[in-house]
Amino acid sequence: MATMQKLRAYRGPALFSHGFRPFFLFGAIYAGAMVPLWLAVFAGDVRLPTAFAPRDWHVHEMLFGYVGAVIAGFLLTAVPNWTGRLPIQGAPLATLFATWLAGRLAATFSSFIGWQIALAIDAAFLLLLAAAAAREIVAGRKWNNLKVVGIISLLAVANIAFHVEAHLKGIAEYSSRAGVALVVTLVCVIGGRIVPSFTRNWLARRGPGRLPVPFDRFDATAMVAGAGAMIAWTLNPLGLFAAGALGIAGVLHLVRLARWAGHRTVSDRLVLILHVAYAFVPVGFFLAALSSIDIVAPSAGIHAWTGGAIGSMTIAVMTRASLGHTGQALSASIATQVVYASIVVAALARVCAALDPVYSIPLLMIAGIAWAGAFVGFALAYAPLLCSARKF
Repeated sequence: MATMQKLRAYRGPALFSHGFRPFFLFGAIYAGAMVPLWLAVFAGDVRLPTAFAPRDWHVHEMLFGYVGAVIAGFLLTAVPNWTGRLPIQGAPLATLFATWLAGRLAATFSSFIGWQIALAIDAAFLLLLAAAAAREIVAGRKWNNLKVVGIISLLAVANIAFHVEAHLKGIAEYSSRAGVALVVTLVCVIGGRIVPSFTRNWLARRGPGRLPVPFDRFDATAMVAGAGAMIAWTLNPLGLFAAGALGIAGVLHLVRLARWAGHRTVSDRLVLILHVAYAFVPVGFFLAALSSIDIVAPSAGIHAWTGGAIGSMTIAVMTRASLGHTGQALSASIATQVVYASIVVAALARVCAALDPVYSIPLLMIAGIAWAGAFVGFALAYAPLLCSARKF
């Protein structure tokens, strides 16, 4: 039976027919609910039953909770395209999703169940995801794509280290930076593949003009410099060495972005948001470099990467993949454009809150409201697509 015929033969819930459906929908719901809850914790109005310090809970659930869900949705959808094999669906997909959900509950209620049990439950998700993706890639003999599995495996290790470091030291310092570094590196890897590709495809239909430069030695150099800078920052975010490495990486990734002809995509928001999201990568490098020599607060660069690059890129990927894999036209509706605007406002407000302590409280409120609006808006706009069967 052909692959398409096997896909048509699936008779289970539409939500579990493809990996992007449950993970994008519930990942967005979780992200939209988590930040307002964190603001209430930050203000002292709510106390969570977690063994983590409040700040660590926020960091952990952003990196390994929300981002873990989006990575799963993307990977479980991309791997069948890479390998030509059937997607993981039905009971195996539901089991993987339940493992993710159990991890969120375990991390939040870890003071009740104990940090060791919480670690075991939470760690299972990324380990299972890496194993499932590796099995499919190996079976399809697409060896080049194993590097993505490698990054996810390292993220799983960082997650385990996060629990251990938080328990032993009271706060997860090195492992939280390692988690940020790995996800930003993944954004650079995936972004370096999809941003120029989707841009080229769209511009090729628009007549003559400059097209994105194909991947070459410069891109490889930028990637190596970025990875090296992130390692240096993870080990020691202070000092001239880290500042220099981060600054060089920022310049290289800014030039990399400029080579993708993003200025020509203003009229297509689905493509433009990819460029805007990637722009936060060099911004994060520059701000982190300045924080290394004590010019700006460390949270400025961190939130340029997390709220900006990661938040915007994940929203961009979720909207585009949800439209494309449910048979919809690849165009940004008004609701989608509002979602894009909201996530960018959230990122800018959060970075500005770190840069200007005088207005930090109102800027934090703006950032939190805009962030929640972006992800709740995505969930409301895309739930009908994600929960309904595709019409072949």
